[in-house]
Amino acid sequence: MAGLEAEKMVAVAPAFDKVVVAQVLSKEKHPDADRLNLLKVDVGQVEPLDIVCGAQNVTVGMKAPCALVGAKLPGMEIKQAKVRGVVSSGMMCSAKELGLAEESSGLLELSADAEVGQSIRQHLDLDDHLITLKLTPNRGDCLSLYGIAREVAALVHAPFPVLEEPSFDQASNEKINVRVADVAACPRYTGRVIAGVDAKAATPAWMVRRLERCGLRSISAIVDVTNYVLLEFGQPLHAFDLSKLNGGITVRFALAGERIKLLNEQTIELQDDMLVIADDKAPVALAGVMGGADSAVTDTTTDIFLESAFFAPSVIVGKSRRLGFGSDSSYRFERGVDFAATRMALERATQLVLEICGGQAGAISEARATLPARPPILLRASRVERVLGLSVVSLGGADEVGRMLSRLGMICRRNGDEFSVTPPSYRFDIAIEEDLIEEIARVRGYENLTAATPQARMTMLPLTEEQRPLAKLRQALVLRDYQETINYAFVESEWERDLCGNTTPIALKNPIASQMSVMRSSLLGGLLAALRTNLARKQPRVRLFEMGGCFAAEAGGYVQRERVAGLTYGSALPEQWGAAARNVDFYDVKADVEALFAPATLSLVAATHPASHPGRSAQIWLNGEKAGWIGELHPQWMRQYDIPQPVVWFEVDLAALVRAEMPHVGEISRFPPVRRDLAVVVDEGLTVQFLLDAMRAAQAPNICELALFDLYRAKGVGDGKKSLAFRVLLQDTQKTLTDGEVDQSIARLVAVLQQHGAQLRM
Repeated sequence: MAGLEAEKMVAVAPAFDKVVVAQVLSKEKHPDADRLNLLKVDVGQVEPLDIVCGAQNVTVGMKAPCALVGAKLPGMEIKQAKVRGVVSSGMMCSAKELGLAEESSGLLELSADAEVGQSIRQHLDLDDHLITLKLTPNRGDCLSLYGIAREVAALVHAPFPVLEEPSFDQASNEKINVRVADVAACPRYTGRVIAGVDAKAATPAWMVRRLERCGLRSISAIVDVTNYVLLEFGQPLHAFDLSKLNGGITVRFALAGERIKLLNEQTIELQDDMLVIADDKAPVALAGVMGGADSAVTDTTTDIFLESAFFAPSVIVGKSRRLGFGSDSSYRFERGVDFAATRMALERATQLVLEICGGQAGAISEARATLPARPPILLRASRVERVLGLSVVSLGGADEVGRMLSRLGMICRRNGDEFSVTPPSYRFDIAIEEDLIEEIARVRGYENLTAATPQARMTMLPLTEEQRPLAKLRQALVLRDYQETINYAFVESEWERDLCGNTTPIALKNPIASQMSVMRSSLLGGLLAALRTNLARKQPRVRLFEMGGCFAAEAGGYVQRERVAGLTYGSALPEQWGAAARNVDFYDVKADVEALFAPATLSLVAATHPASHPGRSAQIWLNGEKAGWIGELHPQWMRQYDIPQPVVWFEVDLAALVRAEMPHVGEISRFPPVRRDLAVVVDEGLTVQFLLDAMRAAQAPNICELALFDLYRAKGVGDGKKSLAFRVLLQDTQKTLTDGEVDQSIARLVAVLQQHGAQLRM
């Protein structure tokens, strides 16, 4: 809850007892077994024990774990037993038998200074536990034992002592020249020559044990020291073989054509934005990521140059990902290391190298420029109260707030109800006032922040008869056999280009997947993807719809429009005996759209759309405004997206769909209607919608319904002509219409038709 989440905690060793440090006093061959030995073993008791052992690495004088009679090891209990006729009073143990390793080739050999008779759990510190912390990316300061201890001390109000400068004798003034070509990329670089080291020296067992428990394997004493200080302070270090360096050290950006072989045996071609450590001849390390193989420390190394530097996080970030590998150094430099502890880490590493490998320490070579600024941040008590919903008094008062921040290493200067807070050198995530407020809440304890019940005036949103609820629109589509689907608003850029003609969609800066890189401007792409999923699962009939937002870039910013879209594929009706099978067509979907808008009357105007068949596409108009599109999918996209049969789709704006006309009470006529049919021959290019609009505009009296009921094309009609038959219903609410009144209205309609070139069919 304080930001250092303990993901898991496991014991370093399984439970066992009665295992002690033992020393082999003598070794003889077993009389009845070639591969067994008879040992006399000192376990710290009055008399040595006789033990039969089959390990091949056992030698006189070695020290190894011994399980006494009665010991309970993982999966076994030690008893006194006869082995080929010889009594064995215990068992010499390997790492595998103690549960410390998956495999082992012999006894676990202990150091010569191990105390005989001491519990092996105490000697190897096997009662320790491994705590795995799950850190957030902003807490680079906790990527070290020192950083974690400092944080825990602040949280539990414990004193945290300042580390003393490591002490050792500087044996010489030897140093090499260090130069930084780009001080913004590397504001601080320190290094030291250590001469006469024994590179073959063994790493102390305690250091090997700690490294292994932190997930690092022991390599060599010098490399182990750099890794150990990395874990202690969070400061990456690197050791060069001094004899392999040509001249001084320069920190610069790589030059064109330069290459380097890294410690992982990978040779890379350097790019001009990669910072390198170079000698007078060539790069010897990739700064902040990994050292070079040609200058690495080996068993024959006698003199080293030990470096400790601070590299700007912006220069290191992303480099290891680009190269396809990571390192503990880049992981820390990307998040920011403590630039105030650069020299301290170098001194600590020098101290350990001298203690383990010997040698003579030279003077420190240092190049230092302007370090990252830590400007003070204004913290207001009123802002703390507003963000946390708590008064400063409930937090312990202004003085306690200052103490909380001071425990975190910040410098606080109070002026009334305001603080001037300077973040420490290791906190790169503290930049604004809200960061400080978050720290206060964290140190105080989120569980100790009392929740205040919000108070708000709740009012019902108006829902007039001029609005259609979205639930009713969904229900209307479901009743027409559609199923709702919900898709991501992130789509492929190819969909936008192909289906919408949108060559400049809104691109996402950080897409969750490469195929979801832009924002959709139409719902059609997601519906087609859902269709393809159904077709891959052998669904012969698919009817889908979706309601959602579509996005477009316009002058001044971005806009979001809510739309509803539908898609049909396969047969018009479910398979049945009562109707002949046929595929869905344009007019089936047109009926669905008209049912959605009912009782409003729509107009469809032929128009081209990038997604639709050129001759089977129309724009939907409502009350003189564009409301959407309807069409059959273009054959090109059917081939490209592997769709074998025609797809009919529609997409309309919800803004037009949710508007409803205010209902009006009308008188119901008690008198029968009169029907007249008008059959006319018109040019093929004249649309039915145009003629219907023209006849309705004439406002002939007593007409209550006007609709097309027949379309006929044949040789008898004439080339380039078509025959249309309209049904006309006439009715009055006050009386039965006379033939004269009916004829007068019909004559007005005929006149309108003739104005547009129509000829009556007799």
